[in-house]
Amino acid sequence: MPTIVKGDRPMTAINVFTVAPEQQSHLVDLLRRATESSIRHVPGFVAAALHRSLDGTKVTMYAQWRTPEDYERMRARPDASPLLAEALTMARFDPGFYEVTDIFTSDASRPAV
Repeated sequence: MPTIVKGDRPMTAINVFTVAPEQQSHLVDLLRRATESSIRHVPGFVAAALHRSLDGTKVTMYAQWRTPEDYERMRARPDASPLLAEALTMARFDPGFYEVTDIFTSDASRPAV
């Protein structure tokens, strides 16, 4: 389960894939299989959440890694490469690396004083 806390650890990778709407389900399946079969077993992996846009044109993976180096080691692994390579044949990939600067919650989620 992803945990969102302020600071630079864990490192957050937010990877956005732009895809034709008719390919979105296939891309979600590929990323699900890659994460389940190999990525989640890589040392340094913390958690991930896979999202699909309601308009069918985007798939986003929010993933947490212990360090940026752990993420880079995963990208170099041959067991993750085939599914990710197939994903890139149907989608444009826009990776981003982030740290949490602030966390906001609704008034309803705060305890009454």
